[in-house]
Amino acid sequence: MEIIYHIGSIPLFKGLPRPLLEDLAMIVVVQMFKKRQNIFTDGDDGNGFYVVISGRVKIFKASLEGKEQILHIFGPGEPFGEVPVFAGLKFPASAESMEESRIFFFPRDAFIGLIKKSPDIAMNMLAVLSRRLIRFTQLIENLSLKEVPGRLAAYLLYLNKLNKGSQDLELDISKGQLASLLGTIPETLSRILGRMHKTGLIESDGPRIKIVDVKGLENLAVAGGRL
Repeated sequence: MEIIYHIGSIPLFKGLPRPLLEDLAMIVVVQMFKKRQNIFTDGDDGNGFYVVISGRVKIFKASLEGKEQILHIFGPGEPFGEVPVFAGLKFPASAESMEESRIFFFPRDAFIGLIKKSPDIAMNMLAVLSRRLIRFTQLIENLSLKEVPGRLAAYLLYLNKLNKGSQDLELDISKGQLASLLGTIPETLSRILGRMHKTGLIESDGPRIKIVDVKGLENLAVAGGRL
């Protein structure tokens, strides 16, 4: 009953009838991961996909020199590793738990069997993948076309939107992880936060950030330039 409840609360499976939720509960594998435990590695066979039930997971690419670029950070209710389910490919990046996490794993073959039984699952997944593609496109644009201040401004505005317009934000990841997500280093990120504070765009106190000048951040995010 508990597993069916959690599956029904996942946005990917929202609105599915009870019998189909029961079918999903029959194929799911419940997994627990400790903090910083590997979930899968770049190049592993994509033999299924995952949904975060509790905790957080980072998706990242690592260079031969050990430099890490975070691509996504996922929390409760969010799926990851879905593309190989349809394409039959290997995972294109690595996944690691950022904290103790409970994760549902859906094996590829069994899940495809359920999709054939109910196209509604495929439609829900296509909607999730479409939103993911938009976010990934924005990430590529930020990394390739904007300077770090513009990337940070865009990220703060993203958090502002997630928090329904609240200008009082609290970073739920470390500055090192945020720097990796923005394609920079912690020292550069700290300097830019300091400049944003001095120029009146934000007020910064550790992980707590207050957006003071929304319009100024929007201009910086659009221009993508330096402070």
